[in-house]
Amino acid sequence: MFRWGQLLIGIVCMAMIANLQYGWTLFVNPIADKYGWSRAAIQIAFTIFVLTETWLVPVEGYLVDKFGPRPVVLGGGALCGIGWVMNSYADSLTLLYFAAAVSGVGAGAVYGTCVGNALKWFPDRRGLAAGMTAAGFGAGSALTILPITAMIKSQGYEAAFFYFGIGQGIATMLLALCLLDPNKVMKTVKTMATNLQQSRRDYAPTEVVRKPVFWVMYLMFVMVAAGGLMATAQLAPIAKDFKIADVPVSIMGLALPALTFAMAIDRVLNGLTRPFFGWVSDKIGREQTMFFAFTIETISILGLYHMGHNPLAFVLFTGLVFFAWGEIYSLFPSTCADTFGSKFAASNAGMLYTAKGTASLLVPLSSVLVTSSGSWETVFTVAAVMNAVAALMAWFVLRPMRRKFIDQARAAAEVQQTKDGKSFAGAA
Repeated sequence: MFRWGQLLIGIVCMAMIANLQYGWTLFVNPIADKYGWSRAAIQIAFTIFVLTETWLVPVEGYLVDKFGPRPVVLGGGALCGIGWVMNSYADSLTLLYFAAAVSGVGAGAVYGTCVGNALKWFPDRRGLAAGMTAAGFGAGSALTILPITAMIKSQGYEAAFFYFGIGQGIATMLLALCLLDPNKVMKTVKTMATNLQQSRRDYAPTEVVRKPVFWVMYLMFVMVAAGGLMATAQLAPIAKDFKIADVPVSIMGLALPALTFAMAIDRVLNGLTRPFFGWVSDKIGREQTMFFAFTIETISILGLYHMGHNPLAFVLFTGLVFFAWGEIYSLFPSTCADTFGSKFAASNAGMLYTAKGTASLLVPLSSVLVTSSGSWETVFTVAAVMNAVAALMAWFVLRPMRRKFIDQARAAAEVQQTKDGKSFAGAA
C-alpha cells in the first residue's frame, strides 16, 4: 500500500498543474477584451508554455534521478504558482510570454517527476501506474473548470490567475514534502512478478541516446502524436467545413451540438485511455498493445474523414480517435523504462517525452496541406498513414529490436557475474 500512496500523491500533483494547459482557453478572450491584443498573439504564450514544458523535461528528469523527486516538485510547484501570479499582472505581451515560460518550466518539472516516479515505484505495473498519473493531468481541469469560470465572471480573470495560481502552487509544494525517492526505498518494497520483457541493467541517458532502439521509439512517438494532433487539433475547422458543428446530436438521452459533444468526449476518453491501455500493456505486452491501439487510430481517422459528415458518426469517430491516441503517454514511458531500467527512468522518459514537442511543430503542416490541396483528404490520409506505419513498426521493428537488446544485456550481465565470481574465488 505504501507505493500506492506515493502514486496518489503524484496524481494529485498532476491535477494541481493541469489548468496551466487545459484551463488556458478560458483566459484568452478576457485578456483580448482588456488589452485589445489579437488572439493569435495571446496564443503564442501557450506555444511557449508547451515548448518549455516539454523540451526541458530531460533536464528536470536528470535532477530527479540525482537529487530525488522532492526538491524538483517543490521548485516546480513554486514556478507554476509564480507563473500564474505573473499572468494576473501581465500588462504587456512580453511579460505574458515570460510568465508562460516560467509556468512551462514548473509544469514540466512536476509532470516529468511524477511520471518518472510512477515508473520506478511500479516496475511490475508500469503501464497502469504511468497511465493513472498521466490521466491526473487531465482530471485536474475537469474538477476546477467551473470554479475558474465562475471567478472570471464574478471577479475578473486577474483574480482567477492570482488565487488559483497561489492555491495550486502551495498545494503542489506541500504534497512535494511527502514524496520519497524510490531509488532509495524500492529495495524494501515488495513488487509483483512480471512476464514482460524488462532489462536487468540501468542505462544512463548518455548511453540511451546511442541506442538505435531508443530512436525507433522516438520516431514512433512523433508519428502517432503528430498524426493524432493533425486530426484533433483542427477539430473545430473540420466540423465547420463538414457543416455539422451546430447540428444537435443525441446519445443516451444527452443532446448537444456535434462539435460540443465531440469536445466533451475528448476530455473523458483522452483521460480514460491512458490507464486502460497501460493496464492492457501490463497484461499482454507493450508492442502488442501499441499495434492494437495504433491500428484502431488508423481506422478511426479514416472513418472520421469518410463518414464524419454525419453528425452522429462525427461524434463517435472523434471519440475513437481520442481514445486510441491518448495512450501514448502511458505506453511509451513504460516501454522506455522496461528497456533501459528504473534508476534513470525520469531522465530517459523525459528525453522520449520531447517527441511531443517535436510532433507539435509538425501540426501546422495540416493547415498547409489543406491550403495547398483545398481539401481535408490529404491531412487525414497523412495522419492515418503515420499511425499505420507506427503500428507496423511496433510489431515488426520495435518488438524484435527490444527483445534482442534485452537478451544481449542479460547475457552480458551473466558473463560479468561469472567473471566476478571467478575473481572472488581466485582471491579467496
